[in-house]
Amino acid sequence: MERHSVKSSVRFCFDVAVLATFAALFVTAGYAAANGWTGPGAAPTPQMQAQSASELAPGSAQLINPEDLVKILQSPKGEKPLVLNVGPHLLYMQAHIPGSEYIGAGSDSQGIESLRRRVKPLPRKTFIVLYCGCCPWSHCPNVQPAYNELHKAGFTNVKVLYIADNFGTDWVYKGYPTIKGQ
Repeated sequence: MERHSVKSSVRFCFDVAVLATFAALFVTAGYAAANGWTGPGAAPTPQMQAQSASELAPGSAQLINPEDLVKILQSPKGEKPLVLNVGPHLLYMQAHIPGSEYIGAGSDSQGIESLRRRVKPLPRKTFIVLYCGCCPWSHCPNVQPAYNELHKAGFTNVKVLYIADNFGTDWVYKGYPTIKGQ
């Protein structure tokens, strides 16, 4: 009986490792496709990686911190941004920024197409804030492709909400306004 249990445990670990590998490949391939990286392995060049990292690096002008966005959204004066969620639908349903619109995952071609449709009629100077919050900033597969798409479409007033760890930690648990469901 004990030998069967060991075999089952080994098989389970093997299955988990295989699934994790496929998941990692799927996310990487989706991110690469959303960024227009093609070819064998769909890997970005070092120049592409450096450019992407520098454009949305912590502290860059393209980012907006949660506390600054809250101030803008709660201020009776000034232009209010169009806030677009480009992360997983499940996270949006759990909690999202009031007034934000769910677009679809930025790492997914359907999400990018939804983003294109949503912004197509808008003036290119429209103030837009993108956010995801699915995972730590350095691992998010969604914000960079969405930002790149808006930049490519000629939008000049786009910010990305800087969420260092995840939406729960950096927004919800800090007591910033949220809505659940919808």
